[in-house]
Amino acid sequence: MKVAVVGATGLVGSKMLEVLKEREFPVTELIPVASERSAGKKINFNGCDYTVITPREGVAKRPDIAIFSAGGDVSREWAPKFAEVGCRVVDNSSCWRMDPSKKLIIPEINGDSITKEDFIIANPNCSTIQMLVALNPLHKAYGISRIVVSTYQSVTGTGQKGVSQLKSERGVGESRPDMRAYKYPIDLNLIPQIDSFTESGYTKEELKMVNETHKILSDSSIGVSPTTVRVPVMGGHSESVNVEFKNEFELADIFKILSDSPGVTLQDDTANQIYPMPLFSEGKDDVFVGRIRRDPSRERCLNLWIVSDNLRKGAATNAVQIAEILLKIC
Repeated sequence: MKVAVVGATGLVGSKMLEVLKEREFPVTELIPVASERSAGKKINFNGCDYTVITPREGVAKRPDIAIFSAGGDVSREWAPKFAEVGCRVVDNSSCWRMDPSKKLIIPEINGDSITKEDFIIANPNCSTIQMLVALNPLHKAYGISRIVVSTYQSVTGTGQKGVSQLKSERGVGESRPDMRAYKYPIDLNLIPQIDSFTESGYTKEELKMVNETHKILSDSSIGVSPTTVRVPVMGGHSESVNVEFKNEFELADIFKILSDSPGVTLQDDTANQIYPMPLFSEGKDDVFVGRIRRDPSRERCLNLWIVSDNLRKGAATNAVQIAEILLKIC
């Protein structure tokens, strides 16, 4: 089992290597791939040193599975070339997500739709993944008609530059102009913009949550109104979600459904101040849900607080879970 990790030297790529090892994915040969600038570097995996190579060299090695996390431009150019040599590609960029010929997969929701014919599979946006892992079981029970979501997204979602800028502003890292991710300071601040703005006034990140929700749940009638915000946090993404259902619900049933849902950990004990926080989600694969309460202003509406490590379930773990499905069916 030859496994390529494209973008192996990046923040998410490093996390993918970590998750592959933790989940004991049967890697017999690791093929770490990155840009020509990083080619020649050494990466240690499972006690062995591997040399980072270029995408062209990676294709020549004909891996069985390639997990991409190197940005949309790299995925657009190289994912088809890996697929042409019989390699199954799991892509973490936004490049293929809305391509009607490619599947957009959260294993807990639609993993059973993957077939042997799928050679390029898209990994959803991190914020979409954690929201839908929590909401899908409720959608199956009551039918969602509308979602209003505000996100509080970690600087790790911007990669190493975001982490470096926050650390330098806190005086614990080197201050370098080339390692600034944001126009404004992020420490002691919130930035109500993730990705570029579109003509609609929504950012691309916000529209991803709309479009990906429709595709993954196979229901374009669901209203989705998102606001995405960057916050000075490194543990994970948080979301305040207000969801309106088509059918009435009982709060006790909501708690039961969520506590029984794969990939979800219920943390809702307000009497003891227990609720999800990114500080405690870091390094974990589950989606944590709490602060569950009815919306008193509207019928059949529920408020939830959803937190998850964006580098793990929001990226690396979800991608490796897809690779595990491919392993079983191919």
